[in-house]
Formats: sequence, structure tokens, C-alpha cells
Amino acid sequence: MRLSAIDTLHLKEALQNAVVKCSERCLYQSAKWAAELLDSVPDPVLSDLDQEAAAGLQGYQHPAFSCNPDPGEAELEAKELSKYLLAKSFFDCKEFDRCASVFLPDSLLSGLLSTKANDPATPKCKGKASAALPFEQTLPNLSQKSLFLALYAKVISGEKKKNEESEMIMGPQDLGTIKNTHLVIVSRFLERWFAERKGEDSDLPPSQGFLEYLYGMVLVKEKNDDAAFDYLLNSVHLFPWNWGAWLELTNLISGVEQLNKITPVLPQNIMSFIFYANTAVNLYQQGQDLAASVNDLLKLFPTSSFILTCRALLNYHSKDLYTAEQNFSNLLALHPHRLDSLDHYSNILYVLNMRPKLAFLAHLCSSIDKFRPESCVVIGNYYSLLSLHEKAVQYFRRALTLDRSCLSAWTLMGHEYVELKNTHAAIESYRRAVDVNRRDYRAWYGLGQTYEVLEMNAYALYYYKKAAGLRPWDGKMWQAVGSCLQKMGKDRDGIKALKRALLADSYYDSTLSSFGSAGPADRMAQMDPEVLLQIATMYDRLGEVDEARAYMELCVAQEDGGATENVDASAVGTSNPGESFVVHGDSPGSDGDAEGGYEGRGGAGQVEGTGVTVATSKARMWLARYAMKTEDYVTANRLATELCQDGVEVEEAKALIREVRSRMELADLTER
Repeated sequence: MRLSAIDTLHLKEALQNAVVKCSERCLYQSAKWAAELLDSVPDPVLSDLDQEAAAGLQGYQHPAFSCNPDPGEAELEAKELSKYLLAKSFFDCKEFDRCASVFLPDSLLSGLLSTKANDPATPKCKGKASAALPFEQTLPNLSQKSLFLALYAKVISGEKKKNEESEMIMGPQDLGTIKNTHLVIVSRFLERWFAERKGEDSDLPPSQGFLEYLYGMVLVKEKNDDAAFDYLLNSVHLFPWNWGAWLELTNLISGVEQLNKITPVLPQNIMSFIFYANTAVNLYQQGQDLAASVNDLLKLFPTSSFILTCRALLNYHSKDLYTAEQNFSNLLALHPHRLDSLDHYSNILYVLNMRPKLAFLAHLCSSIDKFRPESCVVIGNYYSLLSLHEKAVQYFRRALTLDRSCLSAWTLMGHEYVELKNTHAAIESYRRAVDVNRRDYRAWYGLGQTYEVLEMNAYALYYYKKAAGLRPWDGKMWQAVGSCLQKMGKDRDGIKALKRALLADSYYDSTLSSFGSAGPADRMAQMDPEVLLQIATMYDRLGEVDEARAYMELCVAQEDGGATENVDASAVGTSNPGESFVVHGDSPGSDGDAEGGYEGRGGAGQVEGTGVTVATSKARMWLARYAMKTEDYVTANRLATELCQDGVEVEEAKALIREVRSRMELADLTER
């Protein structure tokens, strides 16, 4: 994907306009995002511009500094300029109530609230606002820019008061039930404002897209997702450069099916392309197509911190942690003072056990801004790596004090409470994480783990399946589902889940080549011996000895790299992955990924064995006993001797050797 010089100029112009318009409405995060994207666009080569285009630039006035194209809105903005500047200065000084009262005094809003008291309709009703509502009080005649600023200040004021009234994080009274009381006022005002413009004979100026964004944001907070989706979609059509509206849409999308469904109705521009890639990454998708989309965006925005972060997160979700770590390291070198998404980088360093780098990152974040939630999460991860779990909890709570919607802090604090054996606090932390973002598979998996520790396997299975819907190709989750079913005595279903765990791991191996590994691996070349042992054990309990023996032999074969040529791939499961179970990835707190999951990715075609493990030794012991039952004393003696050399279950192996020799001697005497 490559733009011409004229297209590049138009793109820069649109981003410049977005920065100005978002800044005028105090949407500073959206303005920052657009400004960073603008800075990453390479300057076009002027020689590529044709003469007509260059001549057209003479006497040109940038749209960001021109008057509103709508004459009615332009006249209102000119009249309100003094008050607008006063309100914006109040907002910048964080005096949100004063900012709102410049254009919307409390007497006006309270009158609006009282006139709606007898109306049976509520903001939570599904669908769009009705076209005609019996209001007596007329709305003030304000420009859309001033109206947005006043209502947005009212919402921010309510959020500020909500945080002030909330109890201490995870305190005895912190129930998470305190609401933003200003939402109902803003919702009723906007409901009427849009109702007036939906009349057939309305001659009011068209909307600019920002009030749709604000109403959609309010409806999201009121849990009215269907209506919010409609308003946010209208917002991105009217003004597609407001990144905040796209983020709200991302949070409303629950799966890749829904994402593919809405893609045709999105505006056809570069913002839709960025939105799709970002949403797919947030939905934990991976694959060559998504990787190619991110690489195409990097060609347009080579130094964009946002696109580079998307690429690093794509590697992270694809379990290619070393590549993800390298991408984050390059991003940090390119933008050394940027703290956004460094909490994800600290998770990667934690899982890879890179203590010096994590210490450096924690020191860097603390020196830049120690009171940013991302800084607190990074420092908390560092203390967790040092096994100072109480200190880690302290920093995660500090991050939540600064931002109660910090997803990483809720989830990681749950991990720390598990380490501290405080299961009640861990469950509450995970539940809060799910409330913030129901797509967080780590929180669902953490709930499953915690309930499994409490031996409440039915609850654990429910939460594992929830996470499975978010991570359908993660072998660790299938293993958790299978182990849970095994404990519940459902061996047949447990076998299906564990076979899918083997297929899921092979899926990740086959897709790693999209992100820079050596090449596609053999689909069944390396399997987890622990999973194979569990499958064999369940077959043994079901009385299917031949299947159990086959999987025990397969488990032992993993010591040398997985000699699987004699095993039919269909034996590992060929059913549809979405058929009977509906997976956790790498949570900071499990070091299995760092030790076993990422070491054997050497050259293409080269498969390293696991060596002797507890699982392979147990499988070898089972095979030795099976050989004893079938009177294959030579095989039993060989396997028991190997167990003695392995140093695992040595005493039991020596006893087995003595029994084998006595039986062999008895057989010789009988033959004589």
C-alpha cells in the first residue's frame, strides 16, 4: 500500500484538521493520537506533484483555520467566541462544573430534568430516541461546538465525583456500585436534541458527528449497547477522524464475526482500515492476513507508535514472545518517553524472566511519570518477579486509584492474590477485570484457576469455557478444560478437550512463520508429554488399554523430539474445534511459557526433544507394568532400567527390576 504525493498531502491535511477540531472540544487523547499519526507520515517529494496541483496550493487556506462551512453554525460560533474561550480555559484548569455552567447553568438542566419526570420513556430503552417528545422547555440555541464542550464537561465532572465518592480499592465498602449521576441529565438533553433534528420539517443545521459520539459514550455507560452502536456508527460517518469514537466501537464488538459483519457499513477510508486492524488485535486474532494489514499500515506510517504497538501486540497474542519483546524494545528506543502500552511490555518481560530489562523499564517509567497507571503496573510486575507479592499488590492498587478502568492492574492483582493464597480477593479482582472488559481472557482463566484451587470444578469449567471463546486456539486452555473434566469424572469429554490442546499448539507452530520465525513446523512434530500422559491415563480408566498404550508410547517418544510417524494424526482429534467446547494464554505468573513453550523454535525441520520429564517417566513406568502383565519381561526390564538411569521413581523401578528377574528365573526353571 502506497499513496501518491497528492494523497499524502490530503491525508496530512485531514489529520491536521482532526487535531485542531478534537483539541477545540478538549478531546485530548483523540487529538494526541491524530497528532502522533500525523508526525509519522513521511513528507511527500515535491517533485512528484504535478504543476496544476502545485498551482492550486497558492492562496490556499487550511480547513482547520477556516470558518465552519455551515453559515448558521459559523454565526453562532462567532457570537459565542468569548464564552467559548472562557469555558475552554475552565476545562483546561479541570474546573468542569464551571465549564458546563458557562453555556448550561444548573437551573436550565434541572428544569429539563423535571419536565421529563412524567415521561414513561427512559434512556435505557432499546433502539433510537423517539421522534417527538412532549417537552415544554425549549433547548438553548447553541453552536454544536459549545454544546459538546458543556455536556462533555458535565460527563467528566460526574466521573470525577464518582471516583471521589468511591471507597478505597478492594476495601470493605468498595462494591463498584457508585454511578455517574450526571449521565441521566446529559442523556435526556441529547435525546431531545436529536429528536428535534429527526423531524421531517426540521430546518436545523446537520450534526457534525461529535454529539453522536458523546451520546454513544453516555449510552455505553448506561449499558444500552444497541443504541450506542447506532450513534457511534453515525459519528464515524460524519467525522471519521475522531479516534475516540472508533475506540468506543471497538469496545462494543464482542467477536470477529461481529467485526466482519459491520465492516461493509463503515466509511471507506484509511480510518476504517486502522480500526479493523486494531480491533482484530484486541480480539486476539492472528494470521498472515492480519500481519500483512499491519505491515501495510507501517508502510504509510513508518514511525507510528500506535501501529508499531499493534504489531508487537500481534506477536504477543500469537505467543511469539521473543519477537514481541524485540518489537517493544525497538518501539521504546524510537519513543523513549512514551508510556502507553508499556504494561504489556512488562508482561512479556515477566513471562520471559528478563529481570534486568524489567528493572530498567520500571526505573524508566518511574523517572518519566511515577503517577501514571502504566508506570505503577510496570513496577508492580517487577516486584512480582522478585516474589514480593505484597509490594506488587500495593502498586497495582495505586494504578487502580489513578484509573479504575486499568484492565492490566485488576488482572495482575488477581494473580498476586492467588500467590498470596487470598482466593476471595483474587476472585473479586478477576470479576472487576471482567466488568472492565469482558474480552479479557486472562481474567476468565484466572477465575477458572481460582475456583479449581477451591475444588469447585463446575464453576472452574464454566470460566475456562468462557475464556475458550476468546482464545479458541490456545493449547493451555484446552489442557485446563480437559484437566477439569478429568477431575469431574468426564473422561470421554476430557480426552476430546486434550486432543484439541495438541491441535491448538500445532496451530500456533504453523502460524509463527507469519511473524518472522524460521518457517512452518511439522504439524505433529512436537507435543506436550503432560497432555499425552493425561489422555493415556483417561483411556486407561475407561478400559481402552490399546489406546492408553499408544499414547503412553507417544509420550515417551517426546524425549527424543516426538517420533510420531507411527501415530495416525486422526488419533489426536479431528473433530471441529468449535463443536463441543468453547483458552488462557501466557499469564504473568505462569513460567511455563518461558521455560518450555518457546525454546524449541530453532531451525526449520529441527525438532528438539523434551528430555526426561516427570510425565515421560510416569509413562515409562506404566509401559513397564503393562509389559509385566503381558509377560514381556525383556521389555519390562529394559524400561525399568531406563527409569533407574533417569533418576525418577528409582526405588519403584528397582523393585520392578527385582520382580522381573525373579519371574524370568522362575520361567527358566519351569522350562527345565
